[in-house]
Order: sequence, then structure tokens, then C-alpha cells
Amino acid sequence: MAKQIKMILIDLSGTLHIDNSAIPGAVEALNRLRNAGIPLKFVTNTTKESGNCLYGRLTKLGFDIKKEEIFSSLAAARKLIISRKLNPMLFIDPAANEDFDDLIRNDDKKDAVVIGLAPDKFNYEKLTKAFRLLLDGASLIAIHKGRYYKRPDGLALGPGAFIAGLEYSADIKAEIIGKPAAEFFKAALEDIPPEEAIMIGDDVKDDVAGAQAIGIRGLLIQTGKYRDGDENTITPPPTKVCSSFVQAVEFILKKEI
Repeated sequence: MAKQIKMILIDLSGTLHIDNSAIPGAVEALNRLRNAGIPLKFVTNTTKESGNCLYGRLTKLGFDIKKEEIFSSLAAARKLIISRKLNPMLFIDPAANEDFDDLIRNDDKKDAVVIGLAPDKFNYEKLTKAFRLLLDGASLIAIHKGRYYKRPDGLALGPGAFIAGLEYSADIKAEIIGKPAAEFFKAALEDIPPEEAIMIGDDVKDDVAGAQAIGIRGLLIQTGKYRDGDENTITPPPTKVCSSFVQAVEFILKKEI
């Protein structure tokens, strides 16, 4: 018998959309899932844009999403900066700056290096400045450590490669805020038991393995950053491998998970 489902966690980029294009059938599939009355939360590691920009992008694509349903690693990073009273050097895309503008103090010494996806900032001089801060005792915080992501022109490097380089050179370990960190998934679930939740995503490690590590069932979908054979790279394997978000919804509605 299929276990009861009280929460569905859904990745965004690569699962529901790629940049400004919705995955075929994803808008309609999400509507079907909503009609089933199961609580939804959209969990994302994206650091390319602020929460307002992301919400605007999704609604323009036709997705029925409430802003408060989006649980992002950017929001988690903001909470951490506030709670620890940090003054970080930020590696984020300019489109995400509005989420942090009120937290940055330019007149004080930086005491943390916080890294998301920031292609224009990943250059030698800026990375060297971050390296020197780490040597002086600043903490290294990874909003996420994604290896790569899907763009319309193909796969592109995520921030993980640059974080790993700083870890190696400064001989420290980054604190990871977003997926696949267990605390991220636990916070997203709130009071829902992990065994009564499902995670749908295209990243076999960050989405599926991360969720399954705390007992959430993981559905790996073969769109976005998925590559042939990804399902064979984690133990245990995904609960289910689906061709797309559309098929994942079919399995859920037919209670085949």
C-alpha cells in the first residue's frame, strides 16, 4: 500500500522550467497536483535572482504558485546572516541583491564569504580577495554547492567548483545552507514527518539523495540537469525515476509511490 502523502517538495529550475521556458506539460501537471489538495512547497537552490524576481518569472510562465510556498536557499542564507550578525563578502548575481541590500555594511571588515551562483564575480582577483579573508578567519558559507545547472545552451558550471577551490586553498570546509543539507529539508517540511513527504527534482544528489537521507521519498526526473545513468550513482537509488514532472505527478495521483 502506498504511504500517505502530506507534503510534496518540488524543485524549480530544471524541474518546472528552464530560464524563461516551462517544461512541456508542467503547468497543467501542477494544476492537477493542486486539485488533489496535497500541500506543496517549492524548494530551490537558485541564487540567480531575488525571491521577488523568481516569483514573477514563475507566475509569468503560468504556474499557480503562492510566494509564501517558495522555500529558497537564499532566504535561508539571509536568516543565517541576520542570526549571526555577519557582514559578508557576497558572491551572488546582481538580480538577487535586493534580498541582502539592507544587511551589508561597507564600512566594516568582512567576516564571512557567502557564495551562490555569480558568474560575473568568479574571477581571479575577487576569488583571491575571498581567499585572503578566509585566511584571516572569515567563515565560508555556501548558499549551495551545485556542480552544474541547465541553461538553454546546455549545462554550465555551478558554484560548487569555486567553493571547492576556496576550500582547498584556504584549508577549510564550507558550511552548506541549501540542498542537500538535512537542515534545509527539515525546515521545509516544518512538522511533517519525512516518511510522509515526497521530493521531486532533476538533481540526483542535491534533490533526491539529500531528501532520501532524512527519509523523504525521492523522485528523479529526466529533464533539466539529468544525465543518463544518474539514478545509478546514489545509494539507495531514487524511489522512482520519471521522464518528467508530468509523469511524476501521474505516479503520485495514481498512488504508485
